[in-house]
Amino acid sequence: MKKRKIVLAITGASGLQYGVRLNEVLREGGHEVMLIRGSGAEAVAKEEGVKLPKFDFDCKEVGAPPASGSHKVDGMIIAPCSLKTLGEIASGVGGNLVSRSAEVMLKERRKLVLVVRETPLSYIAIKNMEKITLAGGVILPACPGFYSKPKKIGELIDFVCGKTLDQFDIEHALFTRWKS
Repeated sequence: MKKRKIVLAITGASGLQYGVRLNEVLREGGHEVMLIRGSGAEAVAKEEGVKLPKFDFDCKEVGAPPASGSHKVDGMIIAPCSLKTLGEIASGVGGNLVSRSAEVMLKERRKLVLVVRETPLSYIAIKNMEKITLAGGVILPACPGFYSKPKKIGELIDFVCGKTLDQFDIEHALFTRWKS
């Protein structure tokens, strides 16, 4: 299996567990992860009781390697992706390392997956998702499947993480696939 080089950003949306779990699974699989802390992540982690991993970059480090198209990576995941971050990317505002790195992924035609965690969605959020989709990004709402009859919250988190890894053709055993 090909090892990937992935930029992973954890923003200040609820659902930090998705980013934390993706970081674990990617690193355990021998993939290279460049982990970015988005603004608000620390405050949400405290509120939700989530222990965050050690970050490689803070969102204020706009000159870090992921902000340059000449820095080769396989793609970027933002999990969870706040609606603020979604709006910044859709508007082309590269004001911090997260939105700038996402903009680089789009301009370089690299994989960009946004694990949006919000409900309900406003018209503005839907239009922002449309812009990112038309630009080549993937919107992957944090909507777990229930056909595997999950019994623990971790299984729901793993489902969404597994669907995210599928976007990069990364093998995993995080959920049971649909059987017809």
